[in-house]
Amino acid sequence: MTLPPLATAADLAAALQRQLDPAQADLAIRRASARVRRFTGQTLSFVSQETAELEGGTQTLQLPQRPLVLDGQNPLTVVELADFSGIEYQAVQDRDYTRIGNELTRGYPWYGQRTRLGGWPFNRTLGVWTMRVRVTYSHGYAEVPDDIADVVLDLASMNLTNPQNLRQEAIDDYSRTFASETIGNAQLSRDHKLALRPYKRTAHSVRPMS
Repeated sequence: MTLPPLATAADLAAALQRQLDPAQADLAIRRASARVRRFTGQTLSFVSQETAELEGGTQTLQLPQRPLVLDGQNPLTVVELADFSGIEYQAVQDRDYTRIGNELTRGYPWYGQRTRLGGWPFNRTLGVWTMRVRVTYSHGYAEVPDDIADVVLDLASMNLTNPQNLRQEAIDDYSRTFASETIGNAQLSRDHKLALRPYKRTAHSVRPMS
């Protein structure tokens, strides 16, 4: 999947208040966008109806990408997959599970059971997702939040400050030393990470199946 950059060359030129070489600006923004996505573990841009197979086996399942976009054009489809048998069971919200934000909590089956196992189609403990769950959902932001764009532009600006990866530059009697974060691919600072923390995938997010 090819994702759009989290800012534009026009945004970067406006932030720096000068004209930029388009190719250099685009490269700097792409590199900065990739670093932000790597840190957060999120696509951040809007993605429509992505299908992912997630690891279940617990009562609560978290959709890995946020925020969930749910409307008439963007439904949420949740299918439990049985091992070996090939049986698939489509779970229905407010019947089989409840949802708060990106968190799906498996409830007891709607059909009556007298044992602790769910019986057909899955011989599993009540109130627990099967080991594999396939979800199709839309997620991300139609417009990139300003605080994310600010980090991307800051990183891109640092990359453009020192495109030749120099540690020190001298011209006649003038010399300057570049900060280490401007050498090569600019690194996220502590302040950048604090700004991105609300968007970062938590350790409890369910991992896609490999």
